[in-house]
Amino acid sequence: MRSISFLLIALVFFTSCDSKRKYDTYKSVGANGWEQEHKISFDFDIQDTISSNQLFINVRNNNKYPFSNLFLITELEYPTGFSVIDTLEYEMADVSGNWLGEGFTDLKSSKLFFKEDFVFPNSGLYTITIEQAMRKRNEISGIQLLEGITDIGFRIESKE
Repeated sequence: MRSISFLLIALVFFTSCDSKRKYDTYKSVGANGWEQEHKISFDFDIQDTISSNQLFINVRNNNKYPFSNLFLITELEYPTGFSVIDTLEYEMADVSGNWLGEGFTDLKSSKLFFKEDFVFPNSGLYTITIEQAMRKRNEISGIQLLEGITDIGFRIESKE
């Protein structure tokens, strides 16, 4: 009986810590790095067209990442077929070269703002596609790779 009570308390604790989360998923970019042509897509269903949301791109990188910034191209496709393409730049390290992400090991996680106070105008299935747009990459076996990025994620949080 005690173990069941502990599990219930733990479940409530972990759920309440992330009560703003509506969607949160990561995808690996590959063991050797992020290929130039590899676009990462996330599909998510939206029914709430009234509430304001915060949209984030999550990036996990390690010490092999050779740059202090990261350029991304995103395409947000609406259920109607309409899409919006953005080119974004994010700072990944400070002027001293220290990673801005969180983490205790050489793997850092960065939660990067994509859209603030965003209200989805239509209900239905949305798709966000993310690709890296760094000009200089390493070539391994004829493939252009961006080393040091391990995972890309997408997160939606309620504004409240």
